[in-house]
Amino acid sequence: MFASYLRSRPPSLLRGNLMVLGSLGASFLIARFPFNQPQPAIVVPLLVAILGMAETFRCLRRQWSFYHGAVMLSLYMDVMALAMIVFLAIFPLLVRLR
Repeated sequence: MFASYLRSRPPSLLRGNLMVLGSLGASFLIARFPFNQPQPAIVVPLLVAILGMAETFRCLRRQWSFYHGAVMLSLYMDVMALAMIVFLAIFPLLVRLR
C-alpha cells in the first residue's frame, strides 16, 4: 500500500503535502533558524517544495467540489510554505548587506 504513494504517475495530494512540509522542515534545519546564517543548500528544499506544489496542483479537478476546495487550501498552504523558505533564504543576506 505504501508503494502506491511513491508512484509518480497518478496525482497524490498526500505526496505533494508531505514534500512541501518536509522541505519546510528541512529548510528550518539547514538555515539554522534562530541564528539565520546564509546557506546556499537551502535551494534544494526550495526546489522540492516547488515540485510538491506542482504535485498538489495536479490534483485539481475541473468541477468544483469539497475535494477541489481542500486542494485549493493545500495550494494556499504551499504558497505560504514557499514564502517562508524564500524568507529563510533571503533574510540572512539582507541582514549582512545592512
